[in-house]
Amino acid sequence: MTDTEELWNWRGERIREAFAQAADIAGELLADPAVAAAWDRPSALRHYSVRGLSGHLFWPELALPGLLAAPVPAEPVIPLREYYLERVTWLDADADAPVSGRIRQGGETTAADGHAALHARVHEALVLLRTELPKAPASRPVRVPSWGDWSLELDDFLLTRLMELVVHADDLACSVGLPTPEFPEQVTAPVVALLARLAVRRHGPLDVIRGLARAERAPASIAGI
Repeated sequence: MTDTEELWNWRGERIREAFAQAADIAGELLADPAVAAAWDRPSALRHYSVRGLSGHLFWPELALPGLLAAPVPAEPVIPLREYYLERVTWLDADADAPVSGRIRQGGETTAADGHAALHARVHEALVLLRTELPKAPASRPVRVPSWGDWSLELDDFLLTRLMELVVHADDLACSVGLPTPEFPEQVTAPVVALLARLAVRRHGPLDVIRGLARAERAPASIAGI
């Protein structure tokens, strides 16, 4: 692993426990009656319904037990830095891009059976992952079939999920008029670090530094995703 790749590295028991905490907190948000009541309404994200956003939030957690039970994928493992900087196509896509539409449709499909069914499936998956994740090696490759010809190591995959859980929990809470869940620092620290690196990718280090430290010279946005 190069020095640059090391900057993206969060691994081991801490990232697994942080993932479990974040997933449990997001799962509690999903269970709230306000989410069920707003199920078919538009969400705070462009083109997403609350239903589709809820499905998008949790489809990887629903898939992960099966991915861990499947044979080890043959596709090569890539570093997390390469995944975000060179491989994914959604990172720079706007809401009307084909890849964005496919992602939204995946969320709708995941939530098609309704709020109660999705919540039950999520609860079952999270209980299973609490047992299965500690057994799996950190370097165990994980591959989602819709990706490309590559895999991620398990702990890198969990970091991508940690970020998505925290970001989209805020989206979901804002969509239904609930307070955004408070995640512990163990969860937010790696998320902030990852988002900062993605912000640098998009805006360059100077704009990110100014956005964090100099209100009088801050750019309009340093959003990384």
